[in-house]
Amino acid sequence: MEDLDQDLIGTVGHVTVPILPDRPGEVVLPVRGGTEAYAAFSDEPIPKFTRVVVVECRSGRSVDVTPV
Repeated sequence: MEDLDQDLIGTVGHVTVPILPDRPGEVVLPVRGGTEAYAAFSDEPIPKFTRVVVVECRSGRSVDVTPV
């Protein structure tokens, strides 16, 4: 599972729940031929529908992202 988590770094997805600096949002990422939702964190606010790239994996279901 660790390898899969690291494989998410560099993956481009989109925000489905807005991300705020003090509150996680949600992103949908392409995984294993489908899509999966992950809790998403960022130091900056990112609105819904924004394309983002994963820069760090916090856990199996949460990632740090930045706008593309």
